[in-house]
Amino acid sequence: AILAEHSLFNLGISGQYPLVQNMTVTEGGTANMTCRVEYNDNTSLQWSNPAQQTLFFGDKKALRDNRIELVHASWSELTISISDVTLTDEGMYTCSLFTMPVRTAKAYLTVLGVPEKPEIDGLTKPAMEGDHITLTCMTHGSKPAADLRWFRNEKEIKGAKEVNASGKTFTVRSSLQLHVDRNDDGVAYTCRVDHVALTQTPQQATEVLEVHYAPRVQIIHSLAVPQEGQYLKLECVSKGNPSPDPVMWTKDGSELPDLDRMIVEGRELTFTSLNKTDNGTYRCEAGNHLGTSSAEYVLYVYDVPTTLPPSTTPPLPPILPDPTALLDTHASDPTVTGNRDPNALGQHGTDHALIGGVVAVVVFVTLCLIIVLGRYLARHKGTYLTNEAKGADDAPDADTAIINAEGNHAHAEEKKEYFI
Repeated sequence: AILAEHSLFNLGISGQYPLVQNMTVTEGGTANMTCRVEYNDNTSLQWSNPAQQTLFFGDKKALRDNRIELVHASWSELTISISDVTLTDEGMYTCSLFTMPVRTAKAYLTVLGVPEKPEIDGLTKPAMEGDHITLTCMTHGSKPAADLRWFRNEKEIKGAKEVNASGKTFTVRSSLQLHVDRNDDGVAYTCRVDHVALTQTPQQATEVLEVHYAPRVQIIHSLAVPQEGQYLKLECVSKGNPSPDPVMWTKDGSELPDLDRMIVEGRELTFTSLNKTDNGTYRCEAGNHLGTSSAEYVLYVYDVPTTLPPSTTPPLPPILPDPTALLDTHASDPTVTGNRDPNALGQHGTDHALIGGVVAVVVFVTLCLIIVLGRYLARHKGTYLTNEAKGADDAPDADTAIINAEGNHAHAEEKKEYFI
């Protein structure tokens, strides 16, 4: 019995410790502070604030603060609520169990500072193409420091972040450098605040960038190959801000010559019926206060293609080969049978072509030889005398003629013939 009583006493001593939990609450919210005891021998519980001021002793309210209310009080539990929490309420709260000695437990109340809605500065309306601008997004009152994120039409882009402390809260700033071009016209830049206190919809601000830029012009034509009599439409597509209206059409540097067939409606130039006189260079020009742009289209009107009428003359009958000739041609060829090789005709055609080439070469070489021989004979044409003939004029007999011919040999130089 004594052992059992001692064990119960030890259980009572070990169970007489208050149990509490740390709390986190958003600024402006409500914090419920609960203190429990597993075993209590009718000992009172008490809650104190970070300044060690008693809030509740049991069910008795000790501090006059309308935001602090009793939720539940018993021997085993004391729960109080603090509404409309501010940053000054943050700190260490103490639950005391008045035993001998007094036992305490501490719970830390964390108050989250809600960031204010961000603001975007630095936007110039309108911005000019080529400008350098800096967009700055800023939010105040966050605790801990908030995170700022930039989006360009829902696509996240990176900015430069800066954090500054202001008492218990933080001021966060993020900058975005932009080199403005025409692609930024109408683009929405959004600065979004991410913070643990924003459990539902994040705070954000959006600005739409307006960019002014000089126009660019392009001509679109309805026909790839314009022909006489066809309908042609030229459209002057110009993009600029402010919008470059109206546009001006010219032909070869002058006004349009024929307004009856050339109709201008807004940005379109229409030819009701093309002809050769429409050939030329057409120019479309558009501008605004930032500049002027133009485009050209060279028009060449093609003739209408003509189709030959069908012939009324009946076609000539085909000329059939003479069967007797074919029979004579192949009668001497022992390889010709009723089942002829389908490639035989091609083989014979190839042989005939080769033989014809050889014959042509032989004829050409023969003609060349004849020409060379003729020129040789023509150059050596003349009268040639023997030694006997050279001395026969003054000699009575042949022997004397030979002697005279030898004597006259010294004068042979005078009788030489030259052929050119």
